[in-house]
Amino acid sequence: MPDSSSLSTAETRARVRDSIGTHYSGVLHFAFTNLLGVSVMVASLSRLHAPTALALLTVPLTFFYANLVEYFAHRNPMHRPMRPFGIIYQRHSLEHHAFFTEAEMQAESTRDFKMVLFPWFMVIFFFGLFALPAGLLVQLLFGSNAGALFLATAMAYFLTYEWLHLSYHLSPKLALGRIPLVQRLRRHHARHHDPRAMSRHNFNITFPICDALFGTSLRP
Repeated sequence: MPDSSSLSTAETRARVRDSIGTHYSGVLHFAFTNLLGVSVMVASLSRLHAPTALALLTVPLTFFYANLVEYFAHRNPMHRPMRPFGIIYQRHSLEHHAFFTEAEMQAESTRDFKMVLFPWFMVIFFFGLFALPAGLLVQLLFGSNAGALFLATAMAYFLTYEWLHLSYHLSPKLALGRIPLVQRLRRHHARHHDPRAMSRHNFNITFPICDALFGTSLRP
């Protein structure tokens, strides 16, 4: 996408929309994301056999691991040009943040989902780099039940990320947007879309656990 630093949000959105293929469907994109996520979860949980209490500890530990991955992936390759992750920086910092600003957070149609949801190649990147190798290591060290719970929890976290992130960029009058917790998380994310804050604050998209731990939460 051309440099949008001197363009208004409306001009940036017009240019981005012109680049979206005519056959793109935001509804199908969102459906694919959920189908992929649920399929991995079902396949993983089908491998469970009488998990012990120790194996079930994998769930909260994986949740925290996923929160760490979300935080550092967002803080670093998404907001800093790093080889070989230049396309991730371009997609997020240069396009997503130009398309959605703190004052203009709402998508205008389902075609704008293209600028919110992860494209398939980024899903494969994050799953292949962070989830699958760690899941195989967990299985090797702690058994098949722990490995299955790791993958299921990691994918559940990914779906939570996509649902919450999309909700922040939809109308707050929708049923999901009226939930008090979602309203609070939306405000946390909207402050991240302030150009003065986006490279320094509010890197957690889902639950700002690591933002609190590392002192990067920006409060009103």
